[in-house]
Amino acid sequence: MASLSATTVRFQPLSSSLHKISQGSGRLSSIVSLDWGKRSLPTLRTSRRLLICAAKKETVDKVCEIVREKLALGADIQVTADSEFSKLGADSLDTVEIVMNLEEEFGINVDEDKAQDISTIQQAADVIEMLLEKKTAA
Repeated sequence: MASLSATTVRFQPLSSSLHKISQGSGRLSSIVSLDWGKRSLPTLRTSRRLLICAAKKETVDKVCEIVREKLALGADIQVTADSEFSKLGADSLDTVEIVMNLEEEFGINVDEDKAQDISTIQQAADVIEMLLEKKTAA
């Protein structure tokens, strides 16, 4: 008679994507484990981890400054990390110009796909931090 030994199979995402989580952005990754023990049917367990990857305050402040300047916003208009470009009066062309100004200011190159996903100050700052991290790692 054959004997069964415990085997674990783990599936993990190749890359984690950014998700907006309540008040900020974070990376969400999950691990799925499939265990065969001495039982005839396997058990399925999942676990989720949330890694907060908020940009530095200096980066957020600089993005706020650039957006305020580009959109010619008065001092009475509040610009925070949660501010959406569209609610500040930006149209699609303004948003493209903001991203171009950010690229120039930080010495980065934002892919078109990522640029289309940027709609808030925090999202822009998170993308900048990620690209700066990749740039220094290379």
